Amino acid sequence: MKQEYGRFQGKTAIVTGAGSGIGRATAVRLAKEGANVALFDLKDDRTLEVEKELSSIRQECARAFDVDISNPERVEKAVLEAVEIFGGIDIVFANAGINGVLSPVDEMKPEDWEQTLRVNLNGTFLTVKYAVPHLKKRGKGSIIITSSVNGTRVFTGFGMIAYSTTKAGQVAFAKMAALELARFKIRVNVICPGAISTNIDQSTKKQGGLEEITIPIEFPEGGQPLAEGPGQPEDVADLVAFLASDESRHITGSQIFIDGAESLLH
Repeated sequence: MKQEYGRFQGKTAIVTGAGSGIGRATAVRLAKEGANVALFDLKDDRTLEVEKELSSIRQECARAFDVDISNPERVEKAVLEAVEIFGGIDIVFANAGINGVLSPVDEMKPEDWEQTLRVNLNGTFLTVKYAVPHLKKRGKGSIIITSSVNGTRVFTGFGMIAYSTTKAGQVAFAKMAALELARFKIRVNVICPGAISTNIDQSTKKQGGLEEITIPIEFPEGGQPLAEGPGQPEDVADLVAFLASDESRHITGSQIFIDGAESLLH
């Protein structure tokens, strides 16, 4: 993929889940290439550190917003504030998500199921919903959604029934939105990472008799043919930057796996 400083000069990106992992790496990558970046996450030390890091790349190119993406009012407010500060929106990276509670289906509490859907699926919808009118004003735009190999190619994440359901839903959402928004020159693509070194596991809670439903799966030489371990957030950031750029101008409605062939073993 071509890398040129200034590829996103004058453009503004919204990145959700910007305080860590893939969101942070992507925010840094876009800022280095000239973009202004609206950092959507719960406003804590991590998110403020990202804002500071980006400001060292280029002054006043980033702003952290205190956003719970499952809350319509907070998402809408943050989008409007980002537009007011930066003048518009060109790129949306709907990346925030949680693993949620891992549990057998008959032991999963309805409130745990609903929380995972609220954050992962409703959060994607709300981010896109409130950003689209501003992308339309620009006359074109790029939306990238983070799904997963789980629920799309891999179904051996025992206990991840809520998470996998949301990830499958994001793929359908992206493809429907791609067709709906094509006439407005707004592209929508969905990426499906495999194992990436992030801190998403910090939000994971295991409950119930998972050992009773787990089927042992063993690979003779590890689970990632292309690498010796998990991918890095920067690997995904490279892909997002490509999909956000005009170099991918004829790509929309695509589902792209970035997992070092991990999911092909399942």
